[in-house]
Amino acid sequence: MDLLPRARKLRKNQTDAEKILWNKLRNRQIDGYKFRRQVPVGAYIVDFICMSVKLIIELDGGQHAEQQDYDQKRTAYLETKSFQVIRFWNNDILTNVDGVLEILTLTLSQRERVLKK
Repeated sequence: MDLLPRARKLRKNQTDAEKILWNKLRNRQIDGYKFRRQVPVGAYIVDFICMSVKLIIELDGGQHAEQQDYDQKRTAYLETKSFQVIRFWNNDILTNVDGVLEILTLTLSQRERVLKK
């Protein structure tokens, strides 16, 4: 199944939380790390990805409370591809984006140290 058309559609129809976070991630604004959005990885489309440190950021809305098994399976698959997955609730982005960015900055530097070993 070709996920590119779906990924393109998701890029055009971002949630408010995705828009806010993308405006903070784009153009290497966080310590020079390049992020892409709505990227196919295997059979899944991830919200945001930094390939250089193999970090995936997923934003979860209310529907994710009912699909925890699916999310766990998806995360397990992505981890088999050597990615680390970090999740934030949409509400965290909407109400505390600075706190989210602090966590991301720390995670990025930790991830880089791990990959250099």
